[in-house]
Parts: sequence; C-alpha cells; structure tokens
Amino acid sequence: MTTVTRPIHFAIQGRRKRAMVAPAPEPVVPPGRVPRVARLMALAIRFDELLREGAVPNLSELARLVHVTQPRMTQIMNLLHLAPDIQEEILFLPLTTEGRDPIHEHMLRDVTGAVSWREQRRRWTALRGR
Repeated sequence: MTTVTRPIHFAIQGRRKRAMVAPAPEPVVPPGRVPRVARLMALAIRFDELLREGAVPNLSELARLVHVTQPRMTQIMNLLHLAPDIQEEILFLPLTTEGRDPIHEHMLRDVTGAVSWREQRRRWTALRGR
C-alpha cells in the first residue's frame, strides 16, 4: 500500500462555504539530460523544414544564421541521410544521467557514409554494441 502525503488548503468562498484547494502539482522532471546527438538530430529535421519551406534560401545562409561553419552544418544535415528507424532511435536515446554521452555525432559519420539503409543498420548495431 502506498501513502501519499500532500498539503491541502481550504479557502472560504462566498456565504462561508468551504472549498478544498490543492496546490498545483509540481512538474516532474526526469533526471538526466537529452544526449547531444539527439538534439542535433532534431535540429537537422527542423533545419530541413526551414529549407523546404523557403524560410532560408540555402544551407550556407542557414549556417551563417545559426553561427556555425558551413562544413559543420553539412555534418549536422548528414544525419538526415540515416535510415528513418535509426533517426527515430537517435531521437529517443535514453537520458544521460552522468558522465559523457555514449554516442557522439562524429561516431555516426561512418554510419551516414553508407549508402544503403541495410548497411547503415548493420553499422548502427555494431556502434550500439560497443
């Protein structure tokens, strides 16, 4: 059996009626942080949307706007060449609770270099197994 202890406040509302007013629940923040490679994957998807919508004319202009070099922007955008299931796995990597992230963008460069999704999946599985 679980017992929950929580403060409860009563307020008087018109004509002396009592009403129970509970404080707003505090948001639960899971421990840890989102891995950097997951944030980069999300950024690559967002940047691609901006390019497709025409909000930004080209990759060079986008790199200038976000204050990174054009080669670094290309490295980030290369994450979009990954198979969709790998992209999804990267977006939902578990939170890092301590130390360094287990997977970094530079580790994925070998995976993004493969043309076929089958080969990417093989390399991704090998990378995760380390």
